[in-house]
Amino acid sequence: MRVSRPVKIIPLQHPSVGAGSSSSSSNSPAAFFSGLATKWKRLTFLQFIDGLFPCYRWIRTYRWRDDFQVDLIAGLTIGIMLVPQAMSYAKLAGLEPIYGLLSNVLRGIAGPSDELYTELAIVLALMVGILECILGLLRLGWLLRFISHSVISGFTTASAVVIGLSQAKYFLGYNITQSSKIVPLIQSIIAGADQFAWPPFVMGSGILAVLLVMKHLGKSRKQFRFLRAAGPLTGVILGTTLAKIFHHPSISLIGEIPQGLPSFSVPKNFGYAKSLIPTAFLITGVAILESVGIAKALAAKNGYELDSSQELVGLGLANIFGSFFSSYPSTGSFSRSAVSNESGAKTGLSGIITGIVMGCALLFLTPLFEFIPQCALAAIVVSAVIGLVEYEEAIFLWRIDKKDFLLWIITCTTTLFLGIEIGVLIGVGVSLAFVIHESANPHIAVLGRLPGTTVYRNVQQYPEAYTYHGIVVVRIDAPIYFANTSYIKDRLRDYEVNVDNSIRRGPEVERIYFVILEMSPVTYIDSSAVQALKDLHQEYRSRDIQIAITNPNREVLLTLSKAGVVELIGKEWYFVRVHDAVQVCLQQVQSLHQTSSPAAESKPNRFERLLKQRGEDLSVAELESGQRKASASRNGDPNLEPLLSHKFTP
Repeated sequence: MRVSRPVKIIPLQHPSVGAGSSSSSSNSPAAFFSGLATKWKRLTFLQFIDGLFPCYRWIRTYRWRDDFQVDLIAGLTIGIMLVPQAMSYAKLAGLEPIYGLLSNVLRGIAGPSDELYTELAIVLALMVGILECILGLLRLGWLLRFISHSVISGFTTASAVVIGLSQAKYFLGYNITQSSKIVPLIQSIIAGADQFAWPPFVMGSGILAVLLVMKHLGKSRKQFRFLRAAGPLTGVILGTTLAKIFHHPSISLIGEIPQGLPSFSVPKNFGYAKSLIPTAFLITGVAILESVGIAKALAAKNGYELDSSQELVGLGLANIFGSFFSSYPSTGSFSRSAVSNESGAKTGLSGIITGIVMGCALLFLTPLFEFIPQCALAAIVVSAVIGLVEYEEAIFLWRIDKKDFLLWIITCTTTLFLGIEIGVLIGVGVSLAFVIHESANPHIAVLGRLPGTTVYRNVQQYPEAYTYHGIVVVRIDAPIYFANTSYIKDRLRDYEVNVDNSIRRGPEVERIYFVILEMSPVTYIDSSAVQALKDLHQEYRSRDIQIAITNPNREVLLTLSKAGVVELIGKEWYFVRVHDAVQVCLQQVQSLHQTSSPAAESKPNRFERLLKQRGEDLSVAELESGQRKASASRNGDPNLEPLLSHKFTP
């Protein structure tokens, strides 16, 4: 007795072009702002305050017993470091990379000794702040997602090495070249070796050893956890005490610091603003990369998420308000962020404490800073940046992903030899190049059926999966757009000619008659992809090959429908599941196999002939085995499962 099972499929719902056009408008600017407005309306008052004032989040949930002690120590430590460091930066006006950019541009307009030079720097701070706020308010922080973890890790490692070497002058007792590149630093250190002095080296090394021991004990033993946070402040106190007792001429001290706070003043000389616009964009870009770079590194290290857009607004407001108090353009400090992290800072309260310390110090306490040795501050910086040298990350990347390891090496090397700002830009550029390459050469897989299921998977990953003669199922694992259409078309042609080595079943035919495109991973197609599909369809038609498309999402299907591709290929060749498409194609391959004979010119073409020969139902077992005979058993192949309801009608 013959066991027959009709081929049945799940119907694919084709969206109406007229109705879908309104839904597709979700990508329009009006829909974007409408969605943004809806999101704002849904916010509760508390959520609104949290978004407007991020500090309110940690203020209302602050854990005084757990966090206040470490925040206090961190704030005091950074405050003590910040006053002398900020003074030295202002005098040098070229030590930090951001000031290096600033100095080169402003000197083309005015000399460093001119009052105009300072006024232009203040105007530039205002311009940079406005740009950063605009980027943050427009929620463009997502652009910073293109800074990969490998770039951040390579950048922080190289920056830590450069910053550590820049502190060497306080250990060695003689001046070295101020540079963000490793070669000039090393050359300068070697050139001045004859000026080496033992006292600052011994004092600095001793304080550094104490800090490292305290850090190790704080990490390894719970009862000594407080030592890690107290380390930097201990270093300052220890260094000041030793300098007072055993003062030696070769041990440089902070010295006298002028008292008083900067006065309020409105930026002026906006007549030069037009010539400063390119510099403002450049400084904004480098400042964002450096500040968000260290912020992302610390976020990953401590296991919390970073809102890049909020970070941009914070930087912008700092520069805008700073410009009204005679501030240069500023960004997040690498070294002080590292020290703050090592001191155990938990919340923004540590920053408030730092501000209070600075204000009090400038007003009343500048004499107390006079006897702090520079080598003690240098030891604090070195102990902090040592933890940011992520050589273990490089070893991990070498084992896991050679491409990410290469990106780490490129970023680290260029940052070391070409400078921090250029190194970051090159690292981001190479990272984007990798992204573009992956996007232009997407992963494409030939799918086969797993035995005993209706599931289709990559035959390279699942060798037991089998395919069918005359049919190739291809999954495209990326959006299809102008940059990758040529690559996809070339790969499809290869699959047509080069048959894989997987197990094959079904009627034995000599070539491919059906190409099934599994499009569930395809989230987007553009006009170039639409045209490529049309060209591919015509090319396949000329060789008697039919395209079938499975499981496209609504937006993709709507685009194909608007472009006429659905009608061109035929609605009957669109399916919900790969399995549905395979069974329909199998039935037609069987019909071809049975009716194969030399073609006569008067006969209709293959597809017209197939559509007339669809009246006879074949069992799925017969189709897979390639045999026309009816099965003698009612049980059929145990590896087969029936299709879901809804009989296919062409």
